Amino acid sequence: MKYTLRGITAEELSYTMNRIKVDKDTKFEIKPQFSRTVRRVQENDKIWFLALEVKIESTEESPKPFNLKTRLVGAFEAEGIETELDRQDLVINMTEIVYPYLRATVSALTANSFINPLILPVIPAGTMFPEDRVEASDEKLN
Repeated sequence: MKYTLRGITAEELSYTMNRIKVDKDTKFEIKPQFSRTVRRVQENDKIWFLALEVKIESTEESPKPFNLKTRLVGAFEAEGIETELDRQDLVINMTEIVYPYLRATVSALTANSFINPLILPVIPAGTMFPEDRVEASDEKLN
């Protein structure tokens, strides 16, 4: 398997401040929700797109000082993807490449909004999404 990053674009960047009344010492529990979409171009099966998104949304049960949505799309060229395991490895590797850009974008977006920058945690790509962990653990059992 061989792959190359061809580019990354910011498909959506959104920050909205929520005007909520809280006590001075209130601590917010910020739980980012991550999602990922993988597409392959039908006309050229070497071209892959990985969209990585993070959302932080305020709810009545769990108010947050802001709402945030960031989606980055990485374009990749890949060869030698012949099995489902190759595909899974490629998806994990693409996620591992795009995620640091997502982290940097969220930090910059929040810092440029004149609040303390939100720094997303470092997460190993193979553990970020449950489907990656399950298949990897099944593979080790066989």
